[in-house]
Amino acid sequence: MLDDLRNEICKLNQDLPRYGLITWTSGNVSGRDPETGWVVIKPSGVSFEELTPENMVIVDVEGNLIEGTLRPSSDVHAHNYIYRHRPDVRGVTHTHSNYATAFAALGRPIPVYLTAIADEFGGPIPVGGYARVGDDEIGREIIRAIGHSPAILMKSHGVFTVGPTPGAALKAAVMVEDVARELDADTRLNTDKVLISEIRCCLRLAWLYSPSGNSASSSWLYSELSPL
Repeated sequence: MLDDLRNEICKLNQDLPRYGLITWTSGNVSGRDPETGWVVIKPSGVSFEELTPENMVIVDVEGNLIEGTLRPSSDVHAHNYIYRHRPDVRGVTHTHSNYATAFAALGRPIPVYLTAIADEFGGPIPVGGYARVGDDEIGREIIRAIGHSPAILMKSHGVFTVGPTPGAALKAAVMVEDVARELDADTRLNTDKVLISEIRCCLRLAWLYSPSGNSASSSWLYSELSPL
């Protein structure tokens, strides 16, 4: 049942430690089948080395078990709440990656300090309020606070990302950690003010001289880069 999606979700979960996004058994990737609406997710408490397509768990979006001998991830309720309220989302990733989670612990969004942030996320990476694990509370706060971003930092918890495919959600999680790491290094080097000035200059020139330079999206993005 859903063999192709099981294989994909197994591989993407095994990619989490390869990209340095998790510790021990924490973190998970899920995917929603467009035909049945069922969700394939990592089982709870199983090491990433022991994951196989066969031990992936299939549930419906209400959390009812469809197939599997193991319990689904404890984050399944958050994943399912997102799927129920965002029909455009077919993949969700959750990580506790070190640098991005440091921002989450402080309740700080990641601003548009780098062109990579603008390219990948279209604006700042927002922060959601603290929510308890184990029911719909995290999912509700994600839907409330994520806006149009593919990523959100959940206060005192970690990172959730969404995408039109499971692979896109994982890519967003990799990019969140990458820009958080770079921003941490920039801040330590005290070059953040120089970086933001250069980015504003480059975007202003692109906005002025591109054929669509007066587009609303260009104007909005430029306005998001508020001066320090």
